[in-house]
Amino acid sequence: MESPISMTKRQPELVCPAGSLRALEMAVDAGADAVYLGLRGATNARNFAGLNFDDAQIRAGVAYAHRHGAQVLMALNTFAAGQDPEPWFRAVDRAVELGADALIVADVAVLAHARRHHPDMRLHLSVQASATSYAAIEFYREHYAIQRAVLPRVLTLSQVAHVIRHTSVDIEVFGFGSLCVMVEGRCALSSYATGQSPNNAGVCSPPSAVRWVDRRDTVEARLSDVLIDRYAPDEPRAYPTLCKGRFDVGGVRDYALEEPTSLNTLELLPQLIDAGVKAIKIEGRQRSPSYVAEVTRVWRAAIDLAVSPHRYAVLPAWSAQLARWAEGQQHTLGAYDRPWR
Repeated sequence: MESPISMTKRQPELVCPAGSLRALEMAVDAGADAVYLGLRGATNARNFAGLNFDDAQIRAGVAYAHRHGAQVLMALNTFAAGQDPEPWFRAVDRAVELGADALIVADVAVLAHARRHHPDMRLHLSVQASATSYAAIEFYREHYAIQRAVLPRVLTLSQVAHVIRHTSVDIEVFGFGSLCVMVEGRCALSSYATGQSPNNAGVCSPPSAVRWVDRRDTVEARLSDVLIDRYAPDEPRAYPTLCKGRFDVGGVRDYALEEPTSLNTLELLPQLIDAGVKAIKIEGRQRSPSYVAEVTRVWRAAIDLAVSPHRYAVLPAWSAQLARWAEGQQHTLGAYDRPWR
């Protein structure tokens, strides 16, 4: 039987979202080992008005995190515009100057710039790079010296373990938060509806394309001219995305591609640790500071218990807390668990 000391050495890092300085502070206070954030603009994949950081806020956030023993990871995880990649290169330089501990990058040109001009900066391969095999991850390690890769949410637990066994790169996986029906970095739905790619613009549903149309007894949610959903006047409304719209298919109106639900892998946490996962990521830079704080506290407690000598079990209080923040108040193991395999 392993000793508590050897088990503690395998403790994965808890990586939590920060869409604002307040969210960053609350994540750190709740026990995050690292927070990830983005600059304002198209260089990160959560490019919403009111989110993200200016230079002064990043400096304050980095200072706060470092003072409490946490790291700051800068998400520069969209693909550089072919006609002008310079904003992405400048963002790399800014992140380094502002004190980020690592960069989360998808685009090979951005990786190359970082490697060439800042060889000591730690590089993490973004989930947007869609690296689903150890061969792909090894390519990025050999050419750009990445030290961590974030896996897309399409791999089973056994596939995650297989990747880890065949690469020296640290592997990070999503543990909780919104799901994506696509392999991240390969989505074309938003481009079809809005003319703007989420892989460049940084949002699945650009605010400029979102339309709410009041009818006599319904409210229509549209992306450009594409009807996504219809709501009763008093029905809660979700932010419209194509993959989570309700459509008429074969005479039945329902979620045709993906239901609103959240990934929740608490019950798989010991297996993820045993597989060698080095970091557990919480999704949600677009969510409130309260979401960040409560979800972080639950996962901090779960990870600490999972690496302790005590028997691990998902506490009912944890499930109740996370249910408050789950999309549609539903949880799923997603691709991690496919009983038909």
